[in-house]
This record gives sequence, structure tokens and C-alpha cells, in this order.
Amino acid sequence: LNYSWEAIVVSDGGSDKTVEVVSEFISNKPEFSLIANTQNHGKGYVVKQGMLVATGDYRIFVDADNAISMEQIEKFWPYSNEGYDIVIGSIELPGSVINENAQWYRRFLGKYSKYLIRIIAGLWDIHDSQRAFKLFTAKAANDIFSRTKINRFAFDIEVLVLAKKFNYKIKELPVIWNNSGNSTVHFSSYFQVLKDLFKIRWRLWTGKYKL
Repeated sequence: LNYSWEAIVVSDGGSDKTVEVVSEFISNKPEFSLIANTQNHGKGYVVKQGMLVATGDYRIFVDADNAISMEQIEKFWPYSNEGYDIVIGSIELPGSVINENAQWYRRFLGKYSKYLIRIIAGLWDIHDSQRAFKLFTAKAANDIFSRTKINRFAFDIEVLVLAKKFNYKIKELPVIWNNSGNSTVHFSSYFQVLKDLFKIRWRLWTGKYKL
């Protein structure tokens, strides 16, 4: 790579060997660091932790399962250089590739929930709000993640809603997505997302985000 980088691994209090394995792996790698939570807080919580601890001029969050490979970040840089504050990966654009192994109900709910998200959250020009491959300038990351309140799966939506309120320029790019089917998203999670969508709207209307 022709640029410096750091990688922050954030563990969400799981009962597996993640902390032990990562600790051993990074023991002699100064560019890596680990935040080990002792309790489970939710994906939104740990992403917020990592993004606010990061020190780079640009900050990206990704899932640990490598569903979207890090090599794909290289096609994001030209748009950052053009002045986009946020560049996000999408599987809903021409050129995207989906290698999916998921239960039928997840495919069904995933397909139709995006329309509810766009209507309720007002993200009309965002085709895919849920991919864990989002690149931010340091300023955008600090402005947005210092205000997020959603700890679970709707945090991606909250992040983009806040980005819109700050008038940040957002670019959406097609990516290759390899879904192993081992998702921790359960059927009930979709109802929690719907509930959180209305919480986001309420917080905007009542000024809770202190924009």
C-alpha cells in the first residue's frame, strides 16, 4: 500500500475465542489494535467505538467475515479525492455481484425492507443502506458517530440520515458481496429495525441529535 493505515478490531463481548485469537495475531503488529468489550452492546455501539477511536484522515468500517473484501476500497479513493465525504458499498447498483447463501425469509425481507427504509428514513437516493463497507472523512466520522444513538442493526440508517442532515456528499458504488449465510440477524431483528426507524424520525423532529 502507498499510504499508512491502522486496523481496529472491536469485539462485542462474544463468548467465542475472538479476543484470544486476535490478541495473539496482533501481538507483533503495531498497526493493529483491539477493543474488547466484556458485554454485548450491539453492532452500532461497537462500530461507533471504533470510528471515534480511529485517527486516520479516512475511516472505513467493515464486517469481520470479509463479506466485502478490503481490496475493493481501492475503487473508493478516486471519489474521496473528488470531494465526496462518504463513499458506501452497495449491492443494489448495476455492476454489483451477489454471492448469497441465506434463508428465503431473509432474502424476502431484505428485498422489501429497503423500500420501507427509504420511505420512513427519507433516504430516497440511497439504494442500499445496510452494507458494512462505508468510508468517511475524519470530520464526517466525528460529526456523525459522536451523535449516533442506535446500538443495533438500524445504526447504518441513522448514520446516513445524519449525514444527509449535515449535507455531506455521499457516493454509492457497486461491490462484490459474499454472504456466508451465518448472519446473526434474526427474524425479530427486522421488527427492531422498524421500531428504530421511528425512533430516528422522532429524534430528528424533537432535536435530540443536537445538529
